[in-house]
Amino acid sequence: MRAVERIVVNEPLIAAYQAASSPHSIRALKCDLDAFDLWCRRHNRVALPATPETVADYLDARAGQGSKPASLGRYKASIAKIHQLLDLKDPTPAPLIKLRLQAVRREKGVAQKQARPLRFKGPVRNVERDVPRGLNVRALLESCAEDLPGLRDRALLSAGYDTGLRASELVAIEVEHIIEAIDQEARLLSIPRSKGDQEGEGATAYLTPRTVRAIAAWLEAAGIEAGPLFRRVNVRRYKARAAVRGRPIDSISGRESWDLRKTLPKRAVPARVEYDVGAGALHPASVGPIWRAMIQRAFDAGALADLTADDLARLLKGISAHSTRVGLNQDLFVSGEDLAGIMDALRWKSPRMPLAYNRNLAAEQGATGRLMAKIE
Repeated sequence: MRAVERIVVNEPLIAAYQAASSPHSIRALKCDLDAFDLWCRRHNRVALPATPETVADYLDARAGQGSKPASLGRYKASIAKIHQLLDLKDPTPAPLIKLRLQAVRREKGVAQKQARPLRFKGPVRNVERDVPRGLNVRALLESCAEDLPGLRDRALLSAGYDTGLRASELVAIEVEHIIEAIDQEARLLSIPRSKGDQEGEGATAYLTPRTVRAIAAWLEAAGIEAGPLFRRVNVRRYKARAAVRGRPIDSISGRESWDLRKTLPKRAVPARVEYDVGAGALHPASVGPIWRAMIQRAFDAGALADLTADDLARLLKGISAHSTRVGLNQDLFVSGEDLAGIMDALRWKSPRMPLAYNRNLAAEQGATGRLMAKIE
């Protein structure tokens, strides 16, 4: 990074930070600092140590490029972190930066875009009695094919909904993490580490009999006995070939290569598909596309009959790997679970996010919503 003076790196401090941080945190810090350094070089500013004016101008520039207040907060934290690690004066507590960020929050608001929920029965009032409608997990599970990709996707979605795990946590599941439960048809999932548990205290989630059956079918078909549970499936498709009659030997021209095999007939070959299951786990970035592909296939098969093509296009834009976590959060809320129960089930450390996920449902099913349903 561009510095105005010679900086002595405290190697033990850097090593301690790397040991205490997750690989994702380190990658995010490096990405943020690369972007800050590049901006400083282009605008003839000094990155280390940075002045409050430089940091404030940089955050203003990123806001002008469309960065949200939450992202600006992360950039500010990354700049603060590198100054702390290098024993430099941290410029970020300066009033100038605080006021600039307040101005951005006032202008743009602090609301974050929420992933569209994948609820088990879709947007229903009563999760027990109402029939599934709209975009719902049940229809997606029932629409999965019985081939290897279909079996994997069914197990992945079923486990993702049951546990509310984030993408990185979901793909980190190993066969050994699945343990017995009191219910012989169900299982428990040991979660050694998660985003909110960087020190590895561990947690446990419940796997329904539905998910246990889906996982068992996938493991048997894929021949997986240990290691990563959810893996890439490479698909090779071969087209059918019609039968070919052997050529008379005197039809082989002197202008073509001589090969006696040209006189032999070839049998017809039917189309076939071959699968190859990888040894490593799925990448977290693949979970969202898998959800969207499952939704598209279910729609094409007529399993989401009450949705139009326009509805589908609108819904797909909001689907991400986080959709199952949001969907389970909302289904727990609709079923009458209190905030403490929801936080425990989804391993939340703060009530902020579960409350945000349930904001729309709370408005509809709160005091005013209940009153209006009675008087209209």
